[in-house]
Formats: sequence, C-alpha cells, structure tokens
Amino acid sequence: MKAVVVHGAGDLRIDHLPDPVPAAGEVLIAMEWGGICGSDLAYWRHGGSGTAVLKHPMVLGHEVAGRIVRLGSGVAGFEAGQPVTVHPARTVGDGALPDRIAGRTNLHPRVRYFGSAAFDPHTDGGFSEFRAVRAEQLRPLPDGVSTRHGALAEPLAVALHAVHRAGDLRGRHVLVNGAGPIGSLVVAAAKLRGAATVVAADINDSSLAVARALGADELRNTARGDLLPDDVELVFEASGAPAALGPVLRATARGGTLVQVGNLPGTAAPAVLGDLVTREITWIGSYRFVDEISDALRAMRDGLDVTPLITHTFDLDQAAEALAVAADRTSGSSKVLLRLGQDPAGGPR
Repeated sequence: MKAVVVHGAGDLRIDHLPDPVPAAGEVLIAMEWGGICGSDLAYWRHGGSGTAVLKHPMVLGHEVAGRIVRLGSGVAGFEAGQPVTVHPARTVGDGALPDRIAGRTNLHPRVRYFGSAAFDPHTDGGFSEFRAVRAEQLRPLPDGVSTRHGALAEPLAVALHAVHRAGDLRGRHVLVNGAGPIGSLVVAAAKLRGAATVVAADINDSSLAVARALGADELRNTARGDLLPDDVELVFEASGAPAALGPVLRATARGGTLVQVGNLPGTAAPAVLGDLVTREITWIGSYRFVDEISDALRAMRDGLDVTPLITHTFDLDQAAEALAVAADRTSGSSKVLLRLGQDPAGGPR
C-alpha cells in the first residue's frame, strides 16, 4: 500500500509499505479521507511536534475516515463496507486516573495517538491506503455523514471539548481569537451550544470568511487595525500565539473566562499576563478531547455542515503539495483534505 511517511524535517515521501493484516480485536479499514493538522505540519517542517521528536520514519495523519474491509478475530458489532472514523487515542496501561480527573482520558499520562512520535516505536497515523485499528477506537458514521465529513469529526471533537470546558454557553457572548480550522470549528460549536453572539478575530480575511460561514456574527481582522471587543465574558484563544495573550486577556471581562485551546510553545515565550490577576480571569486549558468525537458525529448527523471548512483536496500522491498549501497562510487554505484511496474501478471512493 501507499502511505504518507515523514522521514525527517523537510523529508516527506510516498512510501510503499506492506498491507496491514488485522490482529485479534482489530479491524482493517480502507482509508478514504484524511485531514491535515498542525502536528502533521510540525513533523514535516521541523522533525517534531512539541516535545515529540522523530527517531524513525512515521506515517502521518490522525483525522481520518474510511470503510471497513475485514474484521480480525473476536470483533463483533461491525461489518465489511461500514463507514467509520477513528478515535486516534489509546491509553497505555491500566487507564486508572486520580479521582479528580476520573474519566478524563485525554489527561492520561501515557497515550498513543495516531501519527505521533511521543513513543518509540512511534505510532503510525492513518494517511495510508489501509490501516488496522483497534475495534474500540472505531466510531461508525451515522446515515447522511460521508467519509469526507467523517474525517473532520476529530477536529470538531477538539472544538466541542473546548466549548464543554467553558460550561453552559446558552445566551452568552463569545470571542474566538484565531480562525484557523480549530478556531472556526469553535465558532460552530459555540453556536451549536447556544451562544448568543460570537465574534471571530484573525489576521487573515480568508480564515475569517470560513468563520463567518460557520456561524460567526461579527469579524475582526487585527492585521488591518480592527480591535478586539471589550468586556467579553467568554473568550476562546485558538491562535496559539503568545503575542496574542496580552490583547486577549485585555478583551476578557473582569471575572470572565478564557479557554486556551490553541497550543502554546513548549519553550519560554514572552507574554503580557498582568490582566490575568488584576481582572481575576479564569484561564482554562483545553487539550484534545475525551469522547466528544461521538458528539461531533451526532452534530453532523443533525445538520451541522462543516463543508465551509474544506478549502482544498489533494490525492495521496500529492501529499507534499497538500502540506505546503496547508502551511501557507496566504494560500487561502483552512482544512486541507487528502483523498487516500481508490475504489476497484480506479475512481475515488
């Protein structure tokens, strides 16, 4: 099979790998679509993502969907041809957590994640024609949800988790700073959960257009001199830029809440944080998700249209071009998808 493999910084290849065979408890999936994420770009550009550094070649991709080809022994409740997406996280060990974080598996100290170099050997992702997956990681796609949209269940789950961390959004006024794919999905998730108004801010008009299509009531382009609104009771910081923290904290109302969903650097970075204390702001972290991927699928089944997020599609063989477009903020890209497989007749699945 073909697979998108990163060998090191700037070294991306389409490798031919042995077709996987599902072991006991696994299911073989013929992959159809994959979404490019910031961590995929980091491995390609820098040879690592956060503290995870490539030691060996690794298949990229954790936003994927496809159809079941074959069941391994001991698997029940699935059938060949069934469309599915994948929860890309699997805890390592007994899964026990302290009572204070019981059930929050995203905070487990040891998690294998698709397309991650956090462990050695690394955990291959799903940017390949086939992938064997543990049955418990599968999520069937509801009727009416295509595999193309199913590949977006993972990033939508990240957004829904961030919104869940903020509590009840009904009737609240919200600012989302950063309108990349996750920020735009936070806009959609906030509206879905009953936010009264959502202001989206970014430095790029094309990103803001996506946020508008996903439900933003007002747009602010800070690169053109637009200011963030004042006294916002609930703010989601989705840019991950340390330089944004000062202005975002200043925009947060006294006694308000800031949810940090954009990944911040793992190294020291200057930021103006004084308002965190003087305005008594509650600053909440949001990391990946627990099982909000199931909520994401239900939301899409019930009518949440994520189509505006998809700006570019490429074939698997064009993966290098796809990653370059996804990394270029001037390209007008939001979510870039890879078409990962071909049907027996030679066309796209």
